Amino acid sequence: MTKSPAPHPAPSARPRPPADGAGPSWRRHLPITVIAVGAVAGFLLFRDSLSFEALAAHREALVALRDEFFWLASAGFIAAYIGIVVFSLPGALVASLTGGFLFGLFPGVLYNVTAATIGASLLFAAARLGPGAALARRIDASDGAARRLRDGLLRNQIPVLLLMRLVPAVPFFVANLLPALAGVRFGLFAATTFVGIIPGALVYTWIGAGLGEVFARGDRPDLSIMLEWHILGPILGLCALAALPLLLRRRGAAT
Repeated sequence: MTKSPAPHPAPSARPRPPADGAGPSWRRHLPITVIAVGAVAGFLLFRDSLSFEALAAHREALVALRDEFFWLASAGFIAAYIGIVVFSLPGALVASLTGGFLFGLFPGVLYNVTAATIGASLLFAAARLGPGAALARRIDASDGAARRLRDGLLRNQIPVLLLMRLVPAVPFFVANLLPALAGVRFGLFAATTFVGIIPGALVYTWIGAGLGEVFARGDRPDLSIMLEWHILGPILGLCALAALPLLLRRRGAAT
C-alpha cells in the first residue's frame, strides 16, 4: 500500500515579510533616538562653543585655517553646520554668521543654505522613519481633528511649507519635525526648505560678512536690522505671495 505524501504546511504557517514601515520598532526608532541623545550631549558639551563670544575668540585661527586650507575649511564648516541642524543645537544663527565671516556673501550663503537643507532633511527622514510612521498610521485610523489638520496640510503642502520657512516666528526644528509627522513627501520637503530659507540666509550671511569691522570695534553684530523695513518688507511680501494660494483656495471653497 502506497503511503500518502506528507501534508505541506498551511500557508498561514509560513513566515510573511513585514509590511512597509512595520519592521522592528527599535530599528525604525534608532535614528531619531541617536539624534535625541546627540542633541542632549551636544547641548551639554558645546553650548559655550556655539556662541558669538567663541567665534570672536577663535576668529584669527579660523581665518588662518581658511586661508591655508580653503576646501578643507569649507567642508568642515558645512559638516559642522549640518550637525548643528540635525541635533537642533542652539548655534544655527552663529553658524550662519560664521559662514558669511569666513567665506563672504558668496559662497557663504550657498554653504549656509546647503548645510541647513541637508541637516533639516536628515532630521526629517529620521522623524519620518520612527515616530512619523506610527503617528501616520494612527491618524489614518482616526476621523478627528488631527486627520482633518493633516489632510489640510497635505492639500496645501507647498504654500504651508514655504510659510513655515519664511515666517521667523516658526522655530527651525519645529518646521523640520511637523512635516515629517504629517506625512509630507521627502523631495518636496527638501525643495521647499532650500528655497524657503534663502531670504533669511542672505540677510544673516550678509551680516556675517561684515563681522570683521564688528570685531575690530569689540562690538556684537546688530541683528535688529532684521526688523528694518527694507529687510522685513521683502520677506513679508514673500510670505504674502506664499499665502496667496491658500487664500484663493479658501475663497473658492466659500463661493
